[in-house]
Amino acid sequence: MMMVDGLRAWLRNRVRPVARDTRPHGDAGSHSPRIFDVRSAGEWTEPVFAPRRLWSLREDVLLEFDDDMTGVTVATEWGDIALGHPGDTVREALRRMTLGPTVLTHLFAPDGDGSDWLRLSTVLAEIEHCVVHSLECRPGAGSCLSAVPISRFAGFVLPAIEAEDRMRLSRFAAIRLSNGELVLESPLSRHRVILHQPPAVSVVGAIGDGATLDQVVHDTRLPAELVRALAEHLAAVGMIVFGEPDDGQGRTWFAEDHDPELAAWSHTDLMFHARTRTGRRHGPIGATFPHHGALPPAPVVKPVPEGERFPLYTPDIAEVARTDGTLTEAMETRRSFHEFATRAPTAKQLGELLFRSARVRSIQPHALETVQDMASDRPYPSMGGRHELELYLTVERCEGLPSGTYHYDPWEHALTRINGDVAEATELLDAARVTVGTAGRPPVLITMTGRIARLSWTYSGIAYSTSLKHVGVLQQTLYLVATAMGLAPCALAVGDLEATTRVLRLDWPSEVSVGEFVVGVRAEQRN
Repeated sequence: MMMVDGLRAWLRNRVRPVARDTRPHGDAGSHSPRIFDVRSAGEWTEPVFAPRRLWSLREDVLLEFDDDMTGVTVATEWGDIALGHPGDTVREALRRMTLGPTVLTHLFAPDGDGSDWLRLSTVLAEIEHCVVHSLECRPGAGSCLSAVPISRFAGFVLPAIEAEDRMRLSRFAAIRLSNGELVLESPLSRHRVILHQPPAVSVVGAIGDGATLDQVVHDTRLPAELVRALAEHLAAVGMIVFGEPDDGQGRTWFAEDHDPELAAWSHTDLMFHARTRTGRRHGPIGATFPHHGALPPAPVVKPVPEGERFPLYTPDIAEVARTDGTLTEAMETRRSFHEFATRAPTAKQLGELLFRSARVRSIQPHALETVQDMASDRPYPSMGGRHELELYLTVERCEGLPSGTYHYDPWEHALTRINGDVAEATELLDAARVTVGTAGRPPVLITMTGRIARLSWTYSGIAYSTSLKHVGVLQQTLYLVATAMGLAPCALAVGDLEATTRVLRLDWPSEVSVGEFVVGVRAEQRN
């Protein structure tokens, strides 16, 4: 009993309650075990069972031992951690943790003095960003819930939840399916929570937008200790937040709703930010070639669609370089135009704009890949020469070019008319008119689409975010060239996914709209 009593005393000093009215991150704390009292099972149909904590190491963590098998180094994606000579018990605990979730308390003698556990807890605190915390809800059924660290700054501490505490899911939390299991994620958390079994899913659903422990027990018909244990694990990683009574009208005040730093973010934007940067995400990221050998690379230039072809004017670049203003002049005079002259731009001007901004200058095998995968060189930069963007022109009026919708072939420098339906073209142009804020329809709408497979074949986790960056550099290039040519350019903030997909005859989601740009003649120019 000495071991257990000492352990309980140590726990009381190590486990602290969740701080109220603060943003949850679940980042501080230790790896102390939790002793659960068995209470009434209520409507629980399984035998009464005290939930048990389990520990394991992330699947990508490796243990390296010295020649004499006494020294241990933990190899992680964030670097190696030399633990020195932690002792036989700690080495055995770490070895078991590499095999999967394990009950560490089984390693310690009931009459021990607790020193081995304290040594292990010190080691676990040093590598806590590699430790997966799981909960067993049924005897021998394995993990019901697992909290997996995804940041080198991840920490874990179980809070003390009182029966009257009002809790809810964070408004940034979301559930999705991953590898056949439900995963609960939040950009505010440095963990992802895997909901292995129905009790975990039931508790998450019952907490929803606000509940107490008693309400969750009533709604799920699960044992109170099981509900408490699951809620504690969710709170430890910031998936649920706690509130205080508001103004006496029965409402609950949650700090998350009143944090000015969080108010600026939607769930979608903050999750997109967190998962397309290193440091707070799970899985590979960057140039990992995830589909190499499984899928063929997408062609560097999209096959020319069927339709009437319109070769475009090709300017003499040497003459352009001689007569153009300076880059500084173009950058200093660049601005967005929201009104356009009644006079239409010419097909020659469009040809020059596209040639100087987006043509393919050359195609060559990619240095890091097979000869079947080609890279291109164009006036605007693209990561790895992928150049996944396609350009479509919806023409309201253009001298020398019929109205309609066209695809731009950057290799042959020509347009292909893919849709002659005036009503459908008008739909896109009217939407652009509203976004630009102009009285009439813009003369020419340039829609940028992304063939995401061009990027995802090479890059993991960042394909779409990279495509949006490419939209930015292409828009800047179009701005500078249009300014140098004396045209009236304007980038659009948003476009209609459904209308664009239909009018441009896109094979969504293989090719998706990602940006818009309009161009016309400056209103101050006279006929």
